[in-house]
Amino acid sequence: MNAKVVLLLSLVAMVTADAPPAYSYGAPSSEESAEAKYDFQWAVKDDYSGNDFGHQESRDGDNTQGSYYVQLPDGRLQKVTYYVDGDSGYVAEVSYEGEARYDSVESREDVYAPPRPVYG
Repeated sequence: MNAKVVLLLSLVAMVTADAPPAYSYGAPSSEESAEAKYDFQWAVKDDYSGNDFGHQESRDGDNTQGSYYVQLPDGRLQKVTYYVDGDSGYVAEVSYEGEARYDSVESREDVYAPPRPVYG
């Protein structure tokens, strides 16, 4: 009787060892994925805080191009135009619009002053 049980358990162990795993972590399939293609843009402009920035980009396969801009604290608008074409890497051109303005510190309302020390 013991021999039959041992033989049956050995047979079950061999069958389950040959079964494929439920989850596979093998290499990806040989099918190529579709080429990347997208187009987006967004912008933020808040007159109260002075925030003005945005970004736009489009991609078709290995060719990507876009630009982004930001209103700098000195009043200028910084623009970056870029492209990526295959293996050429990220190529950017930076430009500025407007003149830099530096207001006097006394005229600003949000001037930082460190707190006075308090001795107890």
